[in-house]
Formats: sequence, structure tokens, C-alpha cells
Amino acid sequence: MEHKETLTLTVRVKHRPIKRIFDLFFTCAAMVFCLPLLLVIFVMIRFSSPGKAIYSHERIGRGGKPFRCYKFRTMYVDADERLQELLASDSRLNDEWIRTRKLKNDPRVTPIGIFLRKASLDELPQFWNVLRGDLSVVGPRPVVYDEVVHYLGEKAPKILSMRPGLTCIWQVSGRNDTSYVKRIQLDEHYIDNHSIILDCWLILKTIPSMIFSKGAY
Repeated sequence: MEHKETLTLTVRVKHRPIKRIFDLFFTCAAMVFCLPLLLVIFVMIRFSSPGKAIYSHERIGRGGKPFRCYKFRTMYVDADERLQELLASDSRLNDEWIRTRKLKNDPRVTPIGIFLRKASLDELPQFWNVLRGDLSVVGPRPVVYDEVVHYLGEKAPKILSMRPGLTCIWQVSGRNDTSYVKRIQLDEHYIDNHSIILDCWLILKTIPSMIFSKGAY
């Protein structure tokens, strides 16, 4: 169940005007370049399985404020119900979910969804979140409420001090093959060492990561 309240955390929000200007310029250029691809993916999803092509899910943003994060739909419409049944019936899958918040061979994912996830193309609608100010192009990995409570813990104020990103160090460092503890360490490293140069380097590193799909599922 999604959490509708803002987290009661003491978070010192980091304001970086230059980073915001970079985000806007990069996103506008990317959306113009990717528009034909967006339309093709939209049509493919609509014709491949019942349901909307784009869905939104609640994430926790900068300062602990929740927002709706947009993605191309990669799962069947009854995915939430299927997940509960899977976790209740298979202890191995339940352990995997607790450990990584992911399932490597997830039966809820549609055939086209498998391809979109491996290439990270399912996240293209999040450029709209960047324009809205919910996300940055590069930032800490977006998290849901349960992850903040059960995984981030005392690290939450630091991780939530910046806007989450479309891509991050985790994205180019093994992705889902990376442990959750390591993901938090990578997010902290990014916050401590952020610069526009680092953002550009991570964007460039993201391209081969999308092509070769290492750790993506």
C-alpha cells in the first residue's frame, strides 16, 4: 500500500541552481531526440497486453516529499496481487525480495517489459518528472516509503537531501546485481562528491550500461 504522508524527517535540502539548469537543458534536448522512440514504445505496450502504457508509482523525493514517478508499464495490470501470492508461496522468492527489493526472474513482467527493463527504456517517461522538479537527471536512486523505513534508516536524511536521479552510480555499477548496502554507499559517495563533471561522466557511463544490460532485470 502506498504511503500518502510526507515523512517526518529532519532533512537539510541541498539547493543546486546550476544542477537544475543543467537538468532542464539536457531533458529538453533528450525529449526532442527521443520523441519518436517514446511513441513507438507507447504503441507497442498498448497492443502487447491490456492496460495503460504509462503508469505512476509513489516515490519519496527530496526532503522526504512523496511524488508520482512515471514509467512505461512493464508488468501485467494485476502485478501487485501476483507479487503477494508469489512471496507467500515461495520462501526463496520472499528472501530475494527482502534482500534486493527485486525478483531476477519476475513472472509479473510482460515479454516487451523484459526488453524495456534491460535497456532501461521503461524509465524514459521520467524526463517529465525532471521537468516538474521531482527528479534530477543524475542523483541518488529513487526509493519507496518502505525502503526509507526498513533500509535507509539513519542514512535517510542524507540520501533525501538531493533530488533522486534518472541515473546514478548504482545504475552503472552492476545495477540489480549490487547489494542494497552497496547501493546506499554509492548514493552517499555521489552526494559527497557531486559536480556537473561527475554528472556528465555518469550520463556517458549510462549509455553502455543500457546497451549491454548488465545487472538489469
